[in-house]
Amino acid sequence: MMKLTAETSLLLALAAASTVALLAPVVALGNEPAKVARGKYLVTTSGCNDCHTPWKMGANGPEPDYSRMLSGHPEKMELPPAPKLVGPWVMAAAATNTAWSGPWGVSYTANLTPDAETGLGKWTLRNFVDTIRTGRHMGRGRPILPPMPIPMYKNFSDEDLEAIYTYLRTIPAVSNKVPEPLPPASQ
Repeated sequence: MMKLTAETSLLLALAAASTVALLAPVVALGNEPAKVARGKYLVTTSGCNDCHTPWKMGANGPEPDYSRMLSGHPEKMELPPAPKLVGPWVMAAAATNTAWSGPWGVSYTANLTPDAETGLGKWTLRNFVDTIRTGRHMGRGRPILPPMPIPMYKNFSDEDLEAIYTYLRTIPAVSNKVPEPLPPASQ
C-alpha cells in the first residue's frame, strides 16, 4: 500500500475539488439539452419559421432562407407603400413573408436570434414570457401586431415558453435591425 504524504494528500484534495468544480455546471444544467430539444420542437411545429425566417425563391417556389433563420424582416429590404385593400381583402404580405399590412398598419416580424443589439440577446426569460402572455413588447411596450398569433401562443405553459426561450438562445445570432411598425394609413 502506498503511503500518502501531506503534499500528495493536498494535491489529491485539490484535484478532487477541481473535478467537482468542473462538473458543477454540467450538473447545474441538468435537463438543459432536453429543454433545448423541446424548444426546438415547439418552434418548429408552431410555425415560427413561417414568418420570422425570411423567405426566398427556391427551385420549387418560395421557401424559408435558413441562412437567416428567425432573423425577422430583412433590414435592408425597403418596401413600397402598403397596397390599398378592397372588398373582402383584409391583409397583404411581402414576398419574404416578414412584413404584413392590414387595418393595424404595417408590421414586421421580429428578430428572434440571440443577437444582443438587434435580437433577443438582452431579453430575460421574464421579458419573453411577459411578451407572449400580455401581447405587448417586453410585456409592457407597444402591442404585438398581426399576424403574430398571441391569442393562441399565450396558452403555452410556462415550461414550454422557457423551452422556446432556451432554444432561441442556442441558434446563430444574426445582426438584423427590423423596422418599427407603421401606423395605419389615413383614409
